Amino acid sequence: MIQNCKDTFSFHRQYSGFTLIEVMVVVAIIGILSAIAMPAYNGYVLRGKLTEAFATLADTRVKLEQYYQDNRSYAGACATGTSVPLPTGKYFVFSCPTLSTTAFSVVATGVAAQGTGGFVYTINDANVQGTSTVGSGWSGTGATCWVRRKDGSC
Repeated sequence: MIQNCKDTFSFHRQYSGFTLIEVMVVVAIIGILSAIAMPAYNGYVLRGKLTEAFATLADTRVKLEQYYQDNRSYAGACATGTSVPLPTGKYFVFSCPTLSTTAFSVVATGVAAQGTGGFVYTINDANVQGTSTVGSGWSGTGATCWVRRKDGSC
């Protein structure tokens, strides 16, 4: 004899999983979060790339001062075979447009293919740091410092 009808016939089915509405809500939340997070992350990555210019320019300045101590002139530095060869970087191209007996300037120009296009930083013999141009959406062009943030601050 059957004592419990539930043991024999199951009229109530249990469904497992998510409904379409629940999945769509999760997708919408992820979309909103990524719309906020991705620009912030991209800005953070770009600021990390800019440090290559700052560090290399400062290092090159020190090497040029050492070259001056040895030679009493900046002329001839930044040439291949000297103690101050032009640095190479992944995100910036470096050049020495001014090399005279008593003065120098070193320029770091961003590589567009690496996401640093539009950024141009300089340093000279008086340790004046400058920002000639900045990337799209950034401010601080012409600053007498190295612009490190999108708002133009140094």
